Amino acid sequence: MVTTIVVLVVIAAVIAASLFQSVRIVGQGTVAVIERFGRYTRTLTPGLRILMPVVDRVRAIIDVREQVVPFPPQPVITQDNLTVSIDTVIYFQVTDARAAVYQITNYIQAIEQLTVTTLRNIVGGMDLERTLTSRDYINNELRGVLDQVTGNWGIRVSRVELKAVEPPASIQDSMEKQMRADRDRRAAILSAEGFKQSQILTAEGEKQAAVLRAEGEAKARALQAEGEAAAIRKVFDAIHEGNADNQVMAYQYLQQLPKIAAGDSNKLWIIPSEFGKALENVGGALGRFGQAPAMPGVPAAEPVAANGNALGPSAEASPKGPAPRQDRPPRQRGTSSPADDVFFNQDED
Repeated sequence: MVTTIVVLVVIAAVIAASLFQSVRIVGQGTVAVIERFGRYTRTLTPGLRILMPVVDRVRAIIDVREQVVPFPPQPVITQDNLTVSIDTVIYFQVTDARAAVYQITNYIQAIEQLTVTTLRNIVGGMDLERTLTSRDYINNELRGVLDQVTGNWGIRVSRVELKAVEPPASIQDSMEKQMRADRDRRAAILSAEGFKQSQILTAEGEKQAAVLRAEGEAKARALQAEGEAAAIRKVFDAIHEGNADNQVMAYQYLQQLPKIAAGDSNKLWIIPSEFGKALENVGGALGRFGQAPAMPGVPAAEPVAANGNALGPSAEASPKGPAPRQDRPPRQRGTSSPADDVFFNQDED
């Protein structure tokens, strides 16, 4: 009886274990490769799946999401015999789980080795400068080769990126010096061009200022000349309208003589030759002004001497002493400047 119970319990346990193994849950984003008696039968998609106990088994569970795998830096020799270190990043996705399981042993390792060999082949035909500036070209070439080869493995390479390209330390130092020298040269050129433009603008500004200043001065002189001409015309018209005679002009001339002689720097004043004519005109005007007009029918008065006797024609016609010079009017001593006394003393001598 006890033996029977034990046997039943064992059978029940085996059945439970078999049922547990036959029920599988496949997660989202993954697929399960199923084999029956060691041969591929089907691929299970996500969800609750039932397997035949003992007959079916899960060979592998494959992640079908896009994966990112970084590869360590690899030394690559360029065309100009310089060794650079390049590390890459691969973006790929499993599109056929059966091919990924049965066509390649380890597809990640296979992708890494294929990337390294393809990268060395591409960079080996390029110099360092082109390698540093042609990342897009290298990425496209790598992606084309990897996508063609990994297609047989049920893998699609969506993107390949060069994470870093590091030349040797000596080359980096030389490149930094070259870049520094190039920046200094461009800075010097820009500074020289700025100074040149500054000088040109300054010269143009000074030129325009000089032109405007000259135009202003010319206009000012023109306006001043027009003003002086208008003043002269006004004075000229006033003189003609007033009918001024020679006596008035002589009087004005005598009024201007003191202004000519004024000033601390005038040590010697020479009387102009026109001074005598001006005095004659003024004297004549004053004489006519002081002499009474002759009445009609009344004889003119005869000249009388200082003693009361009438002067005859002989006395009036022949005055005593030398006749005064005609180019200068008579004057009284002490009424003019010392220069005049010297001038007149020479005449008297």
